[in-house]
Amino acid sequence: MARSIMIQGTGSNVGKSVLVAGLARAYTRRGLRVVPFKPQNMSNNAAVTENGGEIGRAQALQARAAKRPTHTDMNPILLKPETDTGAQIILQGKRAGTMKAGDYRKDKSKLLGAALESFGRLCSDADLVLIEGAGSPAETNLRKGDIANMGFACAADVPVVLVGDIHRGGVIAQIVGTQAVLDARDLEMIRGFAINRFKGDVSLFDEGRDDIAARTGWPCVGVVPWFHDAWKLPAEDMMDIRSHAGGACKIVVPQLERMANFDDLDPLSAEPGVTVEIIPAGRPLPGDADLVLLPGSKSTIGDLAYFRAQGWDIDLYAHVRRGGHVLGLCGGYQMLGKTIADPDGVDGRPGHVEGLGLLDVTTTMAGEKQVTLRSATTLPGKEPVSGYEIHMGRTEGPDCARAWLQVGGRPEGAASANGRVRGSYLHGIFTSDAFRASYLSGLGVVSENAYEDGVEQVLDDLADHLERHMDLDLLLSMAQTPNLG
Repeated sequence: MARSIMIQGTGSNVGKSVLVAGLARAYTRRGLRVVPFKPQNMSNNAAVTENGGEIGRAQALQARAAKRPTHTDMNPILLKPETDTGAQIILQGKRAGTMKAGDYRKDKSKLLGAALESFGRLCSDADLVLIEGAGSPAETNLRKGDIANMGFACAADVPVVLVGDIHRGGVIAQIVGTQAVLDARDLEMIRGFAINRFKGDVSLFDEGRDDIAARTGWPCVGVVPWFHDAWKLPAEDMMDIRSHAGGACKIVVPQLERMANFDDLDPLSAEPGVTVEIIPAGRPLPGDADLVLLPGSKSTIGDLAYFRAQGWDIDLYAHVRRGGHVLGLCGGYQMLGKTIADPDGVDGRPGHVEGLGLLDVTTTMAGEKQVTLRSATTLPGKEPVSGYEIHMGRTEGPDCARAWLQVGGRPEGAASANGRVRGSYLHGIFTSDAFRASYLSGLGVVSENAYEDGVEQVLDDLADHLERHMDLDLLLSMAQTPNLG
């Protein structure tokens, strides 16, 4: 049976996901069989696993760091927000319906069994299971029925290391304050703390580190300086999406309210010749864009209304009149068509709306959800493309006769008569170097970047970073065999 340890944070976005990825690579290089696990995640940027389900993209990155195939057990409960008060629930990789936040809070303790079941399977084939918490264990109003932090740690008898983010300020209060509000049983689970995202001379925080240790009685397993290449790793949270200045070619991305599966942006941001500009609400789409990329959406009809409310439809039509290029992926592809029908509300609120009309296609949300890894080739160039589908609905119409991809012998995607407007259901296509180089050449960019090799190098550099600044032997000694009853 594997040993396990859980990395919890004093709040959301303190760097837990990146730390777990770095630890996974570091311990894997030491010869351990490492597996990542997160009982409950909330993200619309899901990854498709080798066994044909959905997990949070952070767990997919952590699996890659551990050199393990992705599996739905690594993130058995995934919440994908559709509205401000409701989310689609993915249970062990499969869609299990939609639930309002209040109802989920009442019923989520019933999902603990599924989380423990998945965790147990992972433990049977690993030396070390690295668990990532969600949000903060100090949210005492959420403690009853919790399955993401201390609720899971207590149920599986897994020790915890608490991580604070010094970049936000007040890190002493973050950690000491967390101790102050936890009950005795939860406090028993914490074995130590770590400080993340320090900028400057780490020794300047020695007194602060020692003060936390004295006040809490917990040892410090490390003060981790800012890792400057973290942006090169695939982002999971929409909060982590940033514009990236590069070369003269400008790719503009409207930041949709329910934007999903935006990992298509990562390889483009890594291109030296490309500037990726994320446009928030209230700002127009820039008139000097070479390409407007419409990303995926968890609620296509809702995000299309949001798109229009910003006036981005007017900006997009002007961009097309100037001869600009447009690419819609998944939900963005559906928006580019003439109409979208969702009679049963399978992708958000029910409705039937006019699309942007830049492609002569129509979409109906119906049928089984497609969650599949895909190998494709471009048409007519035959460049190999790797990607995945994760969507509801079907799209058809005259412009599908100008498909620009081929998947398993069938045409995929649609294009306008002049080829400047394209759409496809295939995500992740820009990770394929040959395709990305070919596509960008049409925008005047020479690409010689090897994206996947770059991600591997960053993971190795991250592991080196943690080896220098964390006591990984101490951290490993804190791990213990879980009690699964």
